[in-house]
Amino acid sequence: MAPQRFHEQFDQIQRSMPDVPLAMGPDDSAEFMYEKGVVLVRDGEEARIVEDTVRAHFTAAPDLDQEQIRRAGPQTNRSGITRIRVGDPGEGGRGTDRAVAHALRSVREHESRAGHRMVARNHVVHIAVNACPGDEPVPAPLSEPPNPAAAGTPHDPDTAVGVLVVDTGLMHDYRSCGLLAHTGGDAQVQECDDQGVLQQYVGHGTFIAGLVAAVAPNTDITVRGSLNDAGAILESEFGDKLFEAVDAGGWPDVLSLSAGTSNGRTDGLLGVENFMRELREQRTLLVAAAGNNASAAPFWPAAYADLPGWEDSVLSVGALRSDGESGACFTNHGPWVKVYAPGERLTSALTGFEAPVPYVYQHSTYDACRYGFSYGCTCQHPRHSGVLSDEGDAAKPDQVMFEGYAQWSGTSFATPVTAGLVAAHMAAHKETDPRTARRQLLAAEAGFAEVRGAHVPALRPPTWRPVPVVRLGPGL
Repeated sequence: MAPQRFHEQFDQIQRSMPDVPLAMGPDDSAEFMYEKGVVLVRDGEEARIVEDTVRAHFTAAPDLDQEQIRRAGPQTNRSGITRIRVGDPGEGGRGTDRAVAHALRSVREHESRAGHRMVARNHVVHIAVNACPGDEPVPAPLSEPPNPAAAGTPHDPDTAVGVLVVDTGLMHDYRSCGLLAHTGGDAQVQECDDQGVLQQYVGHGTFIAGLVAAVAPNTDITVRGSLNDAGAILESEFGDKLFEAVDAGGWPDVLSLSAGTSNGRTDGLLGVENFMRELREQRTLLVAAAGNNASAAPFWPAAYADLPGWEDSVLSVGALRSDGESGACFTNHGPWVKVYAPGERLTSALTGFEAPVPYVYQHSTYDACRYGFSYGCTCQHPRHSGVLSDEGDAAKPDQVMFEGYAQWSGTSFATPVTAGLVAAHMAAHKETDPRTARRQLLAAEAGFAEVRGAHVPALRPPTWRPVPVVRLGPGL
């Protein structure tokens, strides 16, 4: 973990959510971000029990303010949760949230009797949750084709596999990229700021759609812009957004999700509990990113793949490095990650081709990757805006232009590669059940890679080209 880089990411997400004070936890460990002064509970009777229990606990403690305790959201909603305010969100720093900590402790006895969790933090679900170590895109050389390259399978509207991507939306001119001819969905809310600088994670959804389309041309892809706040959303809203996405076009064959969060637990997220239960009863396969913080701790919702009852409905994906032989330095890992796929230095469509998009960035003081790699990770990374110099003046940023394609690294991108492979298997074998296709694919086509000493299943698209791993130093 890079604490300074996490604080930069924290600041970026806080700016994107100015009305939601955030904290990092637990106890300033930077394992995840969450909404200050608020807890999540299941609506109905459990919400009443939690509210009464927290109020009694705070009333008995002279240094806690029980007057703050009240409902802070709808009493009921489709995701089955509600927010309860337990403290002043403006109190304390980003690593201090006494009210939430006390609220969680006050309910433990009830949870023990009930045999399940009743209360949780309201986590931030994000594309790069603790920003360690992901990276941001750099323009691909104009002469460099996509990697993976587009497969030769023709598109057939009668047999095309439906793929839903829940991400950041589509660039305004994405249709000028022929690879995305059978893609639709939500437009990116704001591509550039007032100075024309590309906003953080803009183009992420377009890039992912391009990867799916390259691996599996016989697909109809829908991209929903549910993560338009710098790639982030509160857990309390995430379940509803997932329901909205499937309601808009029906449950897809494959749902590709490159976002999530850790929560320090092994039993999932309250905010998506209802959605995950409904997913289990559908035929949709959720292909979810295992996360970018190089941790073995469960990352949700990908880690549902390891919970009883969800083994068939969720496929969790880790990232391989550019030569495809081992795990990328940033990828999460552990037995809950069920397959790995290329996720480093992939090339795909970031924008359309109507006009170049300016991209302004400034290298930070991390001028050498601590892992010894040459590409721009969080140790040596391009950023979307200038940073302050030591003298406090705005550093002059470099400017480059995106002309269609970009190169990007992250577990985010191993996920749509895997989703595309499942879809391609369905189309090639006339398999209508995506969960059956997942089992067949892993049994017939998975090779192996080595991730932190463990041999793990790995999928490598036929049109993907391995790229040599260039190290600048000894690395790890």
